[in-house]
Amino acid sequence: MSNKVLIGKQEYFKGIGKIPYEGPDSTNPLAFKYYDENRNIAGKAMREHFRFAVAYWHTFCGTGADPFGPGTMEFPWNEETDPVKAAMNKLDAAFEFFTKLGVPFYCFHDRDIAPEGSTVQESEKNLKRIIEAAGIKQEESGVKLLWGTANVFSHPRYMNGAATNPDFQVLTHAAAQVKSAIDATIQLGGDNYVFWGGREGYFSLLNTDMKRELNHLGMFLQKSRDYGREAGFKGNFLIEPKPMEPTKHQYDFDVSTVIAFIHQYELENDFKLNIENNHATLAGHTFAHEVQTAFGHGLFGSLDINQGDSLNGWDTDEFLHNLYDASELMLVLLTEGGVGQGGMNFDAKTRRSSTDPEDIFIGHISSMDTLARGLLIADTILNQSNYMKMKQDRYSSFDIGKGVAFENGELGLIELAELATEYGEPAHISGKQELFEALLNKHLR
Repeated sequence: MSNKVLIGKQEYFKGIGKIPYEGPDSTNPLAFKYYDENRNIAGKAMREHFRFAVAYWHTFCGTGADPFGPGTMEFPWNEETDPVKAAMNKLDAAFEFFTKLGVPFYCFHDRDIAPEGSTVQESEKNLKRIIEAAGIKQEESGVKLLWGTANVFSHPRYMNGAATNPDFQVLTHAAAQVKSAIDATIQLGGDNYVFWGGREGYFSLLNTDMKRELNHLGMFLQKSRDYGREAGFKGNFLIEPKPMEPTKHQYDFDVSTVIAFIHQYELENDFKLNIENNHATLAGHTFAHEVQTAFGHGLFGSLDINQGDSLNGWDTDEFLHNLYDASELMLVLLTEGGVGQGGMNFDAKTRRSSTDPEDIFIGHISSMDTLARGLLIADTILNQSNYMKMKQDRYSSFDIGKGVAFENGELGLIELAELATEYGEPAHISGKQELFEALLNKHLR
């Protein structure tokens, strides 16, 4: 990662320089306390464990608006009335932020990085113009694209979905956007391309042909994959699960649902999962559960880093500050080999009442430090405790004799039933859950 700070024709985050690492004793809110990008942990630098990315939409487009009121944040890059010029200003602000924060990646939706035009052709022209400028910025800064995607859920035409819309004409507009977004991702050297269902779901089965809509979605993803490969895209296609919002029931409900969908439509050679913490909790799971499930099926792709509020039943997209969640996540990643060509994208936003420019930095810095602490804690647990042995010992009966034979597929149901008679009632073996929890808590610091 280059140490160069990229300033455009004006500086948007005045008074804030390159964010330094100052260590745990620092009291500077604009400094890292635990995230030292060059520190070697478990055989690689911290920056490689995380591959941090900034979400273009929340950081530079989200102004704090919610269902009860308009935005509260006044961004200077939005002052320009010409939408293309405003997009160029926003691009300047974005790369200034990326380079001052020191992240290696960013992610974008097509309609957030470039304005929608009045026609398909005008929208494509706008996107191409901004993407060309973004390519120059990437070359100058060393910041890369983790993934791109298309926003096929915000426009009123997508009120009943995009690829699952009952109106074929709407589906064609979604195809035009996805084609252009894939082209843009290829042009910028993106490692991945993401599909988030947005409005791919339903509110009522009374007016929904679910089987037909799912078939349309499967076909759409197959054709998108085919186009991407023919156009030269070498990376992973990713599907991001979410159980609800904006529809009542999303077709990409959780990791297990998406895995079944991927196999149903024979997408497993090209598609993996982009997993978000807040979406996991909305589905009634933990982040670690969803990540472990994806790894278990060989379909882990990348992560959206945030958290929800347990007292709110919607997608609040807060910056991750829960150290317990971060530590559990890093235990999974360290034991499973890490994020690979994925990364950790901060799909998170500052609170509506956090209106200072430095608040955007503080939110990212805090989350990066939280994850770095989680990494340090997980590494300590794996190397300085008997955690792995305790976990493996629970399954020790499958490591000898008939247990091995069962895992090798050598015992049928008759043989297993005969062994039950031979063994008699098994002894109770404690799961030691409290001990595992105490071990984790001991290392939280």
